[in-house]
Amino acid sequence: MSGRARLALCAAAATLMASCALLPLVAEPTWLLQLIPLVAVQTGVGAAARRVPLGRPLTVAAQALVTLVLLTLVFAREYAIIGLIPGPDAFRHIAGLLQQGSNDVSEYAIPAPLTDGIKLMLIGGVLLIGLLVDTLAVTFRSAAPAGLPLLALYSVAAGLSGGGADWLWFLVAAAGYLMLLLAEGRDRLAQWGRVFGGSPRSPGSAEGGAVAPVRTGRRIGAVALGAALVVPLALPSMQGGLLDAAGTGVGAGNGNGGTISAVNPLVSLRDSLNTDDDRQVLSLRTSANDISDLYLRIVSLDDFDGTTWKPAQRHIVGVPDRFPTPVGLDAGVKRGTVTTNVSAAGWYAQDWLPMPYPPSGVRIGGRWRYEPVGMTLVGDHGQTTRGETYQVTSLDVQPTAEQLAGAPEPPAALKREYTKVPPSVPKVVAQTARQITAGARNHYEEAVKLQDYFAVSGGFQYDTQVEVGRGPDAVANFLKKKQGFCVHFSFAMAAMARTLGIPARVAVGFAPGTPQADGSVTVNQKDAHAWPELYFAGVGWTRFEPTPTRGTTPSYTLSDTPGTSLPDQDLPSHQSSTAPSAAASPSESCTPELVKLQGCDTASAAAAPHSGGGGAGPWWYLLIGLGALVVAAVPLSPLLWRMRVRSVRLGGHARTDQGAVAHTLAAWQELTDSAWDHGIPPDESLTPRRAAARIVGLGELDPATGAAVHRVADSVEQVLYAPRPRPAAGAAEDARRVIEGLRSTVSAGTRLRALFLPRSSVRVLWAVSARWSVFRTRVAAARPSLRRPSQQG
Repeated sequence: MSGRARLALCAAAATLMASCALLPLVAEPTWLLQLIPLVAVQTGVGAAARRVPLGRPLTVAAQALVTLVLLTLVFAREYAIIGLIPGPDAFRHIAGLLQQGSNDVSEYAIPAPLTDGIKLMLIGGVLLIGLLVDTLAVTFRSAAPAGLPLLALYSVAAGLSGGGADWLWFLVAAAGYLMLLLAEGRDRLAQWGRVFGGSPRSPGSAEGGAVAPVRTGRRIGAVALGAALVVPLALPSMQGGLLDAAGTGVGAGNGNGGTISAVNPLVSLRDSLNTDDDRQVLSLRTSANDISDLYLRIVSLDDFDGTTWKPAQRHIVGVPDRFPTPVGLDAGVKRGTVTTNVSAAGWYAQDWLPMPYPPSGVRIGGRWRYEPVGMTLVGDHGQTTRGETYQVTSLDVQPTAEQLAGAPEPPAALKREYTKVPPSVPKVVAQTARQITAGARNHYEEAVKLQDYFAVSGGFQYDTQVEVGRGPDAVANFLKKKQGFCVHFSFAMAAMARTLGIPARVAVGFAPGTPQADGSVTVNQKDAHAWPELYFAGVGWTRFEPTPTRGTTPSYTLSDTPGTSLPDQDLPSHQSSTAPSAAASPSESCTPELVKLQGCDTASAAAAPHSGGGGAGPWWYLLIGLGALVVAAVPLSPLLWRMRVRSVRLGGHARTDQGAVAHTLAAWQELTDSAWDHGIPPDESLTPRRAAARIVGLGELDPATGAAVHRVADSVEQVLYAPRPRPAAGAAEDARRVIEGLRSTVSAGTRLRALFLPRSSVRVLWAVSARWSVFRTRVAAARPSLRRPSQQG
């Protein structure tokens, strides 16, 4: 293989290694397997064009054209001419996929599902980086600047993922870049050496010119690798959708401004409610006498486009010492003050802070911002609830049925914003709402009728495994099948309330937890919940509970005052199972209300750490396993190397005189190296006989083992000094006997060091140094001598 072909292969490998940093961004790693042959074809075309040879511009053009054809073949084959040549239809289709990918990036959270648009952006982006790397490193023979696109690829991926394994991907990308630098050779860095390497040591020194480029390559590599570590830390915080591992984002600022990205934090409540491992999420102590109404609210979903409920983009400010009175709450409504101390589990990493609603003050450390409309707190630039302890002062608002029934019309602006119902919503939703609420005299009675229809009289069943389809028809399908869980009930009631002119939104958080013997309250994963909030002037946003068997029905919606019964935490779901389903949030029936949140196969954002990757398939676990093997192989590499060397030295050999000679010398080498590993360094000045006596004496070997050492030494002397060498058989067996004898005479610490950190492994460094010296000599000999022209005529 020629030097340039080897360089092209290293450039392709470096690109693929750097692209591994993109794996945490999506739920499935299959795109990488599809990418490998495409990079191989792109590299092969470049190698063929350079071999012709074509000019540099034509080589780059050929690779770019083939890259376009490859993308067309993979993503727009049905729209291409003969399935290969891109035409106008193919370009329009690819442009549509890119637009879809852009939308998916802004709406999905990490790890995002592998949609066609995201796959095109991943594969197309890596192919573009691969073309740049190949052009710089191979076509223009400048491997050092080829590290810049690799650095950009890694830095963007690391800046977005925010995962705990970024260091592993950095090592992989760095290894690819260093491999590329080594393959390129020191003489290819001459033009960079004049910039970074300085002038030669002396005017007549040939060494200075040769060493400077090597030193230059090292400096460039060190600078690039250092930048790869620093750049992700210096990147602006990019959150929201795929740009935020936790599924939410906060704009940059000093706490006095910015916006919250419109990204739904709800993912798949079904997975949390069906989990076999119902882990504790929060532990709290409260001054409330009755915890049946102590819902912990995370965020409200107030933007409804007919398909998706999500938080609207809101202005955020610094956290005030005391929160203002909730919008719409009049002084005549009875209220109390409740103090709640909350401790979050160390595994629970949520950007939004769970709090009782409405909060009037929060005491918490860290970087938090306040969103005044929803009265929520959101972490700024990576701040999460992980392990946090905080205190919330909240209002216990206790409206009466008469106050709610007599509520006047809400402000026009608020009503206009929170009663929007897009035309895509099926007409049956509004028709059913009017039928249910027929005879109601006001919005309060309409809201109670809606709640009772879902929770009591409508024949609905709580089922976390139901399939209701996706898109605008999901609500209509739910009303028809009458099976679902809290997401379906809350979404349907809020949508139907809006059709009646009642301002409505959906809240996401936790239902009341379980009291403990010590007075605390435990909130677990299965307490994850969603419920509708309806606005009534004079009272403000008011909770309703349409989900049967979950939560507690508000007292102001009952004719008789209820007790303080808590929801049955152990109540099984109707036809529940652990099999995946396609409910409105998950899988096939996963409506965009939930599918756009963080992927339907992940744990709930309201009850699971966002850094965790949901929907991981077997390929992902295979890659994780391979990564673990690579990491484990680093400290075990001396052990593995010695085992391999010993196996080769003491293995079979050719049945010839030359083979027997080589086998004897290899057995002696293994014997002396094993003695070195066990604390007896070799002495190259001694003859084999004297060296054997030294090993026997220092190793305190028994007579039988000592005789084996001398037999191997005698065979070596025969090989080295006899006119006609006749080495004795059994050198490998004698060497193994000596190794066992050495192990039996040393301490346990020495045996462990000989096993895991053998001293003889330094021979690897010696071999590399020797090869490098030979390489330098060959390069120096191949360089044409630069002589001054003769002055004679």
